[in-house]
Amino acid sequence: MTDIAKAAGCSQAAVSFVLNETPGTRISQQTRDRVLEAARMLGYVAPAYAPASVVSAYSGLDGVIGFAVDQLATSPEAIVAIEGARQASWNTGNVLLVAQTLSDPVMEPRAIKALTSGGISALIYMTIYTREVELPAYIYELNIPTVLLNCYTTDYAFPAVVPSEIAGGQSSTRHLVAHGHHRIATITGEIWMQAAQDRLTGYRRALATADIPFDPELVIEGDWSASAGYSATMRLLALKEPPTAIFCQNDRTAIGCYEALKDAGLRIPHDMSVVGYDDEEISRHLVPPLTTSVLPHHAMGQWAIEHLDPASRPGKRRYPIAKLECSLVKRHSVAAPPTTAPRVVHDVQSTV
Repeated sequence: MTDIAKAAGCSQAAVSFVLNETPGTRISQQTRDRVLEAARMLGYVAPAYAPASVVSAYSGLDGVIGFAVDQLATSPEAIVAIEGARQASWNTGNVLLVAQTLSDPVMEPRAIKALTSGGISALIYMTIYTREVELPAYIYELNIPTVLLNCYTTDYAFPAVVPSEIAGGQSSTRHLVAHGHHRIATITGEIWMQAAQDRLTGYRRALATADIPFDPELVIEGDWSASAGYSATMRLLALKEPPTAIFCQNDRTAIGCYEALKDAGLRIPHDMSVVGYDDEEISRHLVPPLTTSVLPHHAMGQWAIEHLDPASRPGKRRYPIAKLECSLVKRHSVAAPPTTAPRVVHDVQSTV
């Protein structure tokens, strides 16, 4: 919808109102026509809401679906996933009821009990950080279908969906290789996190596939922040042989990377190519706009609703973990490497 808003010259809210046919909004017919034409040109298909007379694939649900998530405020991913689930549930006439649990050992079971006592007919259990979870016994004892979103259990007792992070890291790095880069650095997140580990694995696989030797000095651990992106980029520029491209493992790191490169007098992408990850809103407005990968939380929310099987119960079968693609969004931050090494205009010792 952000892309449609840009093409139509209006706000994202206006796009939402038009595509969802929200009653009571005073949007001119001219604006409506522009939005619909932009949506058509971009290949966007608005959700087709099922008539009440149509029996849904999961019509065994009784109208209210619970959504338990550990964190709502730390990042936009939870809200995006909830919106995907909300759209899919509304398409089938179901309401979504959301609770934040903070993974608190006392309050989480109380929150889930409040959802179940409120009459939910299914549960989606989400974590902000992709990870393996050990679910407490009371989740297994729920007599309703349950889906895990952005997490999974080792016993595969529940349907689960996560981003395909290894493939995402591989695609990001391969994009730089395809432009002729051979000295490619990466700035990771906190390496104890599975997302950072998987994106690094994808990076290494792409290098290996292209017969590019792995160089550990080109891997800098960050903490997902812009400050870490800035200091890591300065460290990379201070190397005897700096990279010609940097894969930042999230967009906030890329913001810091942009600032460091500009402070060093380097142009993006003429002197240094940069790729991000997450496709946050800011990535569209950086100069130049940032090539990045989409975290598919919206699609994951929809997937979770679509895989609530009224007949399923924990322990009846093993469910494979579904992995959704982190598709690459190509913008203007990547080009062929410079023919000569870029000249840094001032000292680039590591700094924050």
